[in-house]
Amino acid sequence: MEELYWGYHLILDCKNCNDNCKYPNGHKIEEFARRLVQDIDMVAYGEPQVVHFGKDDKTGYTLVQLIETSNISGHFCDDTGDIYLDVFSCKPYDISVVKNLVKEYFQPEKIRTTYLTRQA
Repeated sequence: MEELYWGYHLILDCKNCNDNCKYPNGHKIEEFARRLVQDIDMVAYGEPQVVHFGKDDKTGYTLVQLIETSNISGHFCDDTGDIYLDVFSCKPYDISVVKNLVKEYFQPEKIRTTYLTRQA
């Protein structure tokens, strides 16, 4: 019998991405969020929030996209081109779809993947 979990949490640490993750390309991050929701068969709850802020080497975009089964969040660093993306959902999804979309939009030099199944 397959064990069911409460949540599925993908954490991607992406090194040295292209300029789509940097200021002034917030529209690319918003486009990525919309496509990600669609490609992993989720339902968006509201619009993606993409905000650019910070100081010095901590400046970058933060993405928050609520989905009916939880959320997608990401931090996009202007200085390094690194991305830190989390996808958490109580509905299962294909992590390879997420990774392939990140590669398509942001072309990271390297991706470190952490995948957790969550159960209290």
